[in-house]
Formats: sequence, structure tokens, C-alpha cells
Amino acid sequence: MPRDPQVTSRIMSAVRAKNTRPEIALRKALWRLGLRYRLHVALEGRPDITFVSAKVAVFVDGDFWHGNAWRVRGMKSFDEQFERINNKDFWRQKITRNMERDARVTEALTEKGWTVYRVFESRLKSDFSNVVAEIEFLVRRSDSLDAHEPDAQGKK
Repeated sequence: MPRDPQVTSRIMSAVRAKNTRPEIALRKALWRLGLRYRLHVALEGRPDITFVSAKVAVFVDGDFWHGNAWRVRGMKSFDEQFERINNKDFWRQKITRNMERDARVTEALTEKGWTVYRVFESRLKSDFSNVVAEIEFLVRRSDSLDAHEPDAQGKK
């Protein structure tokens, strides 16, 4: 049975676009490791966490909005998650567009020399310490590579 549209509207209006609990927990863990970052930098896609000097952009993606909810909920396919909701074509198209935009943003940033790290909130909840370690590795690797590259005058 489809949900009442007013209930859906109330639920959706409560969804935060930034500063979600998983995002804040990740930021705190990275800060404790001594990794300094910027928030919501005006780069393509507005990464949630940006390590400017290391050129690492981190996106914390919500499972529903970025096309992973069907996996989290144990469904067989992306389309199955829309079978029991109102306005299924609208939601299927919206989430598909989000996934396509995510791919375009990742490609654009990568072409500009950025390392893009995307993590679903469900993975943050289930594998938090490994996510933190992976991001730390990317940032420290990039920083150490920069320290060994000569600058424009050939100096290190």
C-alpha cells in the first residue's frame, strides 16, 4: 500500500543535505588524526570534506538519494525499491539523475587532478574505521607526493 503523500513530504523535508550525523562523525575522526580540511568548498559537486593541499575531495552520499538503498534493503534490483511507492517514475528518474551527476562530478574533478572518494552512509555505519583509514591514506599519500615534487623553480 502506497504511503500518504503528506507523510512522504514530512519525511523528505527532514532529510539534511549536509552536516549529517555520519558526516560529522567522519569529520571528527579525521580531525583527531590531525587531518585538516575545508567544508563544502565551491568545487564542482561541492564535496562534503575537501583536503585542498592534497587535492582529495570526499563525498558522503546518502544511500537513498545516490542509488544504493536497494542494496542496503536487500532488494534484487534498483527498480525494485520503487515498486511500492507513490510517483515511482519521478523517484526513479530523480535518483538516476543524481547517480549520473555523481559520475560527471567525479570525472570532472579527476580530470582536474583531484582524488575523489565517495562513501555511502551505510558503509560509514558498518565499516567506519576502514573508511577513516582509507581517507587518511589518500590524504597523507598526496601530501607526501607533493613534498617530493620540485616546484616551478626546481626546488623541493
